[in-house]
Amino acid sequence: MFRCGQLCSRVFAVEFDLRTEPLYFTLSSNPQVLHHAHQQLFADDKKLFSLHVHSDNRIEKAQTHAEIKHKLSLTLPRDCDVFEAYSFIPDVKNSVVKGFFIRDKSTTTLAEDVLKTLQESKSVCVFSYKREGQYYWQEMLTTCNQVEESVRQYITPAAAAEHHPSTLNIRNSDVFYCMHEAYEVLQECTDIIPESKEVLKLVDEQLETSRGDGFPVIVIEGLDATGKTTLTEALRESLNATLLKSPPQCLASFRQRFDSEPPLIRRAFYALGNYITAAHIGKESLRAPVIVDRYWHSTAAYAIATAVGGRVENLPKPGSELYQWPEDLLKPNLVLLLTVSPEERLRRLRDRGQDKTVEEAELEINQLFRLKVEEAYKRIQNPACIIVDASPSPQEVLQQLDVSSHTQGHSVHFLHSDLFPVKHRNSAKEEMESRDLMEVLKAIDLIQAI
Repeated sequence: MFRCGQLCSRVFAVEFDLRTEPLYFTLSSNPQVLHHAHQQLFADDKKLFSLHVHSDNRIEKAQTHAEIKHKLSLTLPRDCDVFEAYSFIPDVKNSVVKGFFIRDKSTTTLAEDVLKTLQESKSVCVFSYKREGQYYWQEMLTTCNQVEESVRQYITPAAAAEHHPSTLNIRNSDVFYCMHEAYEVLQECTDIIPESKEVLKLVDEQLETSRGDGFPVIVIEGLDATGKTTLTEALRESLNATLLKSPPQCLASFRQRFDSEPPLIRRAFYALGNYITAAHIGKESLRAPVIVDRYWHSTAAYAIATAVGGRVENLPKPGSELYQWPEDLLKPNLVLLLTVSPEERLRRLRDRGQDKTVEEAELEINQLFRLKVEEAYKRIQNPACIIVDASPSPQEVLQQLDVSSHTQGHSVHFLHSDLFPVKHRNSAKEEMESRDLMEVLKAIDLIQAI
């Protein structure tokens, strides 16, 4: 539970308008006049509340937050606005406490009753906001048989944070940068999610991920319906390569279970999937080139875009450590990011008629989310993605892949015979090291339309 002294040291942020940066405020014993933007949030004719989920147990905190978000969507009156909210200590990693800001425009007490019920949980703290003249203050929401003694804490407008507050909690919470951190999350879940034990057993069986000398590895990344399947299959055939996917097939039966969990647990599951895929890459690349359908770039891009609220500008800045490849995860030689226009991608998805994950569905209805995913992909480094326009039809793609000698003297046959010769693995490694990246890019010219 928050204490008064803790609250006074924290900054609060509310995602009031997703097109702009959050509204920031602090608490002070001295009354402060609100800025115009804050006055819009703290409107005169509304009942205002905020709810924060705080616990030393990260699994409990994540699940409670997810459960409350779901319950608020089902039980609050239609006249209630719910905004994502955070409290945090500036520049202090893992200091963010997530929650919600509720603006109740109804004439009933239903919203307040719901919040009082939620506050019965030891990890939930609910505040109400009161007004006197032109000043607003925050106080603990109490039930009828409780008496709270507190010094009045006034809302004080605060300057915007240099970085969006959600970025303080991304590392090894939304995106995992070493296997041990993701492994520990699932270990902490074994009592409440029995499937965690089975997943950890699979990880233990595939623990060896070092590749050493071997054939090159190409990863194909991109949103759904950008042509990944077409390209991966064409490259597999033309290069006589092994095709792998992430998450690996051995985790397929667990995906529905972990997709229903909050981000902390879901992201840990998919992170471990990358390490299993890495083990498969290590084995297969000793025998032949390897093509991988999605890998760490997808895991990180979707996680960062989901964790960071609002607009693209809220993402971690280019060059942030949050875009760096995990040191203990096997790296590919080349990563291609396929892109198409939003309209073309939606057309392809409709033609498929397949079930979509929650995040894939969100891409269709939320342009901001799609833009954030695409931008996060482009900011990931070491290795970075090479962007490939995937707009033409599959038929055109296949026609170009079948060409053998008409594009700058390069072709798929060139890729097969020159860049990825079927030789002893040491010879393959020497061939790869002897070529400049620009030569690799020239060889990819024929698949620019995928």
